[in-house]
Amino acid sequence: MRRMLFKARFLGLVLLALLAGVWPTAALAATAPGLGSASNFAVLSAAPGGGGAVTCTNGTITGDVGSSGLAPSVVQTGCIINGAIIAPVSAGVVADFNTAYAANAAIPCGTTLTGTLASVTLSPGVYCFDAAATLTGTLTLNGPSSGVWIFKIGTVGTGALTGTNFSVVMAGGGVPCNVNWWVAQAATMTDSSFVGTILAGAAITLTRGTFAGNVLAKAAVTITGTSLVGCAAAGGKGHGKEKEHCNQGVGNGPEGCDPGNSNQGNPFRSNDELGGVPGNPGRKGGNK
Repeated sequence: MRRMLFKARFLGLVLLALLAGVWPTAALAATAPGLGSASNFAVLSAAPGGGGAVTCTNGTITGDVGSSGLAPSVVQTGCIINGAIIAPVSAGVVADFNTAYAANAAIPCGTTLTGTLASVTLSPGVYCFDAAATLTGTLTLNGPSSGVWIFKIGTVGTGALTGTNFSVVMAGGGVPCNVNWWVAQAATMTDSSFVGTILAGAAITLTRGTFAGNVLAKAAVTITGTSLVGCAAAGGKGHGKEKEHCNQGVGNGPEGCDPGNSNQGNPFRSNDELGGVPGNPGRKGGNK
């Protein structure tokens, strides 16, 4: 009799969970692959063959900016970068990004989505669009600080992410940098208030609006009038390996080391990765 009562109660709980559209154990199962040394960058153009390019016009970037191209590949026009500019980044950074991109691509889909996601609320989990996704309106991500959301765009092989007047709102204690957007092709955000880290297989273009997370692409990154705050600047949550802390007075050591504001015009700080030695910075002048 007790066994039958227990079974009945359990089935009742299952039914209630299904009716409510909530299944906590499954919802919290998502785990985002670490970005390795690529997590050090708020903006990273990891184009192959040294073809990286970052262009920022009338925007603000809080966090480090990296490109696989040479120093001239990072162009600032009326753009404030509160962080280090590293160009070219090491081969290890590009490799770590490519590894993370492939790992996200291999994550099995939990739920297949369609539509614009306007007025939709999602608990932590893995969500997929078979092809392109065109988003607008407001998406609410409701979950605890430990919750992870992974969105995959173009899981059948091709598909771009486009957002226009699109907002992502965190609820229930959710952390913006525990949200990952894997995109098979390009990502374009216009007049949007976006949350999460984009890993794109092609170019990323941000126009106006705000962005909380990292922008990582296999091609060029173009930012125009957007205020972007990277994950490391926001606390670095959600990407596994965090930055190492370093003695800035004697250089920053390895690529994965936190450069802080070491090349922001202070002649007593240096970036070893840019060719500097203690007391003789490899790159002077800070932001243009």
